[in-house]
Amino acid sequence: MAELRSEEEQLEALKSWWKENGRSLMIGVVVAVAAVLGWQGWQSYTENQAAQASWLYQNMLEAVSAELDENPDPQVETILHLGNRLKNEHEKSTYAQYAALMLARAAVQQAEYAAALEELDWVLARTQVDDLKRLATLRKASVLLATDQFDQAGSLLSGFEPGSYSVIYYELLGDIAFSKGDLNAAVNAYDQALAAAGNAPTRPVLQMKRDDLGEEAGS
Repeated sequence: MAELRSEEEQLEALKSWWKENGRSLMIGVVVAVAAVLGWQGWQSYTENQAAQASWLYQNMLEAVSAELDENPDPQVETILHLGNRLKNEHEKSTYAQYAALMLARAAVQQAEYAAALEELDWVLARTQVDDLKRLATLRKASVLLATDQFDQAGSLLSGFEPGSYSVIYYELLGDIAFSKGDLNAAVNAYDQALAAAGNAPTRPVLQMKRDDLGEEAGS
């Protein structure tokens, strides 16, 4: 009998505890399950977004690789379509920033320099990747140079740290100096570009620029 009363007392205590705490316990379980499902859903969403951005970027690369000089318009339209989709649908992704670089390249090929500058500024305003920022800056300086904005191009590269882009950087400095008629500065910059190339095969156009200035200009 004592054991029975003990069991009845335990059952009553359990009923009383459930009455007082059961509701909050169930709410806690529901919240925990919802949190787990929400996290899994978010992971699935972000994975799907990344996969979609990667797919769009891969297709854009293929369009760029397939571009033919004799018939560029269809591929340019494809590049513009895919690039703008990446920028609009995946703005915060690195894929979108590289897509904007390709859009800038396509704009330059079409001699639409204002559009190219807009794309490069879009990258510079968003990227946190140092090498990508350097590349966008160098390409912006190149576009400014192509539009005879020599001083603006020079100012953009003032204090610039080229990192792994030393060859491009010094060649651009040489181009700017040459465009402004400063042949000595141009020679010095081209020499630095060639030195930065080291034992790697030098770019023929760069070597030609330096050779055209001869020895006297650098003296």
